[in-house]
Parts: sequence; C-alpha cells; structure tokens
Amino acid sequence: MRRVIQPLVVVIGGSVAGVAAFLVVGPGIEPAASSPPVTVATTSTTMVSQPTPAPTSTSAVATVDPRGWLTIQGAGDTNFDPSYIPEFVANGYGYAFGGLGGLLLQDDLTVVNLECATSELGTPLDKEFTFRCDPAALPVARRFGVDVANLANNHVGDFGMEAMIDSRARVEAAGVAAVGVGSDLAEATSPAVFDIGGWKVAVVGMGGIVPAQGWLAGPSRPGMASGDDIDQMIASVRAAAEVADLVVVTIHWGTEGRSEPDPDDRRRAEALVAAGADVIFGHHPHRLGALEYVDGAPVFWTLGNFVWPRLSDASATTAVARVVVSPEGDVSACLIPVFIETSGRPVVQEPPPCSVPR
Repeated sequence: MRRVIQPLVVVIGGSVAGVAAFLVVGPGIEPAASSPPVTVATTSTTMVSQPTPAPTSTSAVATVDPRGWLTIQGAGDTNFDPSYIPEFVANGYGYAFGGLGGLLLQDDLTVVNLECATSELGTPLDKEFTFRCDPAALPVARRFGVDVANLANNHVGDFGMEAMIDSRARVEAAGVAAVGVGSDLAEATSPAVFDIGGWKVAVVGMGGIVPAQGWLAGPSRPGMASGDDIDQMIASVRAAAEVADLVVVTIHWGTEGRSEPDPDDRRRAEALVAAGADVIFGHHPHRLGALEYVDGAPVFWTLGNFVWPRLSDASATTAVARVVVSPEGDVSACLIPVFIETSGRPVVQEPPPCSVPR
C-alpha cells in the first residue's frame, strides 16, 4: 500500500514551488495473462549493482542484495535538430547540458522524451514541423547522464517508419535505453529494466499524441506504443510490475499550451497507477505543469520543454522531476526549477528542493 504525507507541488505564475511528499511503495498487482518481452538495460554508468555473494554450501540460503537509496529524474521534450536549434552548430551538443551543473549525473536513472527522428533515413512527411535530430548528439547526451529516451511521441515518425525504427537502434547504440517504439507491438511496449542498488526499475514508454493510426505498432507492424489504448497501457504496466520493484511510465499526452491535465489523461493515470505504475513522467504540452498524486503515486503531468528553443518565457519555464526512494521504500518527489536561458540550453535556477542522499 502507498502512504502519502502532505503532497504539494504547484506552479504559480510561471515559477515552481515544491514541498516534498512521502509514500510507501507496495507490491505490484497480479500480472496480465499475456506479457510483452522485457528489455534488460545495462548501459547506465550511474546505476549501482552489487553482486550476490555465493552460498557457502549447497544447503545455504542465497543472499539478496540490500536495497540502497535510489534517485530517478525525468525531463521533458528534448530536441537535437541543428536546423531547429542552430546554437548547436556553433557550440556543439554539450552546450545543451552546460547549464545543469551535472544535475543528470547526480542520480541513478534519467529519463527524457526525445522529440524527433534520430536517423539519416527517410524523407519528411507533410507536417507543419518535422524534426531530424543528429545521431552525433546521442553519445553526448549519454555522457551527461541521459539513460532512457522515450520515443513514443508525435515526431519520432516524421521521416517514416524506417527512420523511426532506425532511431531506436541509434539510441541504443549510443548506450541509452529506448522505449515506446519497436519493430512490432511486443518490442514497442517492452520495458527497459535496470538493476540499481538492490532495486529493479522498469521504464515503460507510450504516446497518446498520434498524427496517424499508421504510426501505431501492431502484432506484426512497426510503430509506437499507444498512450490512448487503456487495455494496452494496462497490460504494459502489469508486465513491467511483474519483473520490477518500481515501474516508471513516460508518456506523451495532454494539450499543447496547457499546463493542466486533460480529464481523459486523469483517467488514464488512475488506470496506470492501479495497474502498478509508481511514477508517471508526462510531456507534450510545451508547458510546465504541477506534480500531483494519484492514489499515492507521484504524477508529473507535463514536464514542459527541456532541450528546446527559447520561444517565450512561458515555454522556457520548466523543471526536472526528481524522485528519491529510501532503502525502506519511502519516496520523496519534487520539481527542480529550470529555465531555458538561450535556445537549447536549460539552466538550473536554484538548489533542488529534495536532495540526493550521499
């Protein structure tokens, strides 16, 4: 069961005010009869995995790694298209992370939404905006602490299905776990699972902003995992909860320009938490929203922009979500204020309101 004490994080006049909340994460619910496969990620340099001591005899009881402190962070829409953010041409991709003070290296797991096709394949679709990110940016993002990229969004297919699937391959080749798209439905809904300090953490990606039905994965069709199909979403989370202690959902949803969640997304959040989701990182509206709690689980409705052009004060006001889990399972959650001071360069504005234990 989850226990919550005074949860409160609100957005007031474009600034973020946060008070940490605590909860106890209980066991997952009964898994679905049919589960998608699991991707076990071993690429994170920030993860801590201790070996299990060998038993002294065949009759000895196997020991289990003790759980340590765990810190998970989430960030919103991230874009490495040099034609959209020309600052990268002059300054390199490290420019995107230079104002963070190593923030993404201070955790055990960082999840972002990668809002583009990261591939040299394909041709642009007939859309108002098409984003082709530079694959050369991926190793840089990895070096600065990005561990997981959600690809289930309304721009991963901007250059067609071949580029979408190549994007997944490029992300993983750079050492970043890719979630939310795949060569078929099983791969698109598969979680990335991490062993970190005695914890198993599963990350599931899904996207509800779908430009065309052809973008959605099927049993034998490549595409992205739906963020609208409740049955599919529940099955994905239940499968992840079956193999992990904590389930993180990263989901593209909401209405562009709105910081408040849509009523339908509230219902989806309730269903995901009931299925076993412990944390939800939302994105798409290009605005920062509040941290709220759904049945004790922290839900970051919209994390706004992260690596994005500086288009206005409203769209430049953003945050990095932080969730800290104690060895006993108590969880604190907060929003770390960030501002996009120049295009492509988010800058931390003040010390984080919830700290990382050392």
